[in-house]
Amino acid sequence: MISLPTDFKYIYGIPESEALIRSTPEDFQVIEQLGFEPEGQGEHVFLYIRKRGENTDWVARQLANFAQVSPRDVSYAGKKDRHAVTEQWFCIKFPIKRNLNWKLFGGDSIEVLDAIRHPRKLRLGTLKGNRFKLCLRQVTDMGALKRRVALVEQGGVPNYFGEQRFGFDFGNLYKGIALLKGEIQERQRNKKGIYISAVRSWLFNQLLSLRIENGLWNEVLDGDALMISGSQSCFVEEKSNDELQERLNHGAITLTGPLWGRGEMLPQGEAEAWERSNLLPWKEVSDLLETLSLNQERRALKLQPESLKLEQVSETECWIEFGLTSGAFATSVLRELCLTSVSE
Repeated sequence: MISLPTDFKYIYGIPESEALIRSTPEDFQVIEQLGFEPEGQGEHVFLYIRKRGENTDWVARQLANFAQVSPRDVSYAGKKDRHAVTEQWFCIKFPIKRNLNWKLFGGDSIEVLDAIRHPRKLRLGTLKGNRFKLCLRQVTDMGALKRRVALVEQGGVPNYFGEQRFGFDFGNLYKGIALLKGEIQERQRNKKGIYISAVRSWLFNQLLSLRIENGLWNEVLDGDALMISGSQSCFVEEKSNDELQERLNHGAITLTGPLWGRGEMLPQGEAEAWERSNLLPWKEVSDLLETLSLNQERRALKLQPESLKLEQVSETECWIEFGLTSGAFATSVLRELCLTSVSE
């Protein structure tokens, strides 16, 4: 079996404080920010749903049963944590002439907050971001936690893919490796996608971790692929310079890392050489990924939480609030703030 390190580096060192999370679903709250308003007409019904302790896919299946439509006609912008209280949009392709009392859907753990029509289907990834409100209990050092919040507020955190991407004990990652090597087969397209995504995400995390270890977390190399903050637009500069470094320091641009696939790498020169040399120990993995119909993509290395704040409730309890862009993980913010454990 290929040995895959998962002890990704911290940017501010190992946190001094520890805390308990997810004592109840209410301790982990997520509010989806769609980024646009449904228009009020069209063949799709957008449902804004609050769920407690329920899986997004399970809710989607229940919606299909309730509306008597195919599961393919139900969609959502993003999956949300099961062990949480979350608010998110679902979409159902539903004939204009048909009407349902959507408030009747749900129960103790599901509530429809709003229903409005829209001309177009809600597709995966079509959202601005999410707002998180998390309760930390049994905090061992509140002062250390507050200091870390100040550091993260100023300098951001590594944009690691979170633990959810890899599954329990990194099971999705190892299944993905076995799938790529032909040691196992997976007929379900959804599961296959989850396993392969875990492999690509691990390679990204590994290179990001090495960049931190090598002191290159906030330093532009010649030929680096840079992303304009707030967009997915990338550009390459053959030579690093003071102006680029200043834009990076002020958050106007960010460094990127690879989501591996087929095709040419975007970085050039020194940056390309650095990525290729650090991928050599995992060449078997990257070569196997290149055999799939996945193209090279880039992802920002830095994640900057929006409006991060800490509200202390007692000597050992507080709430942390922040916003994240689509595709970012709250657990990647939490790991830089404190060492967390989940209530049994």
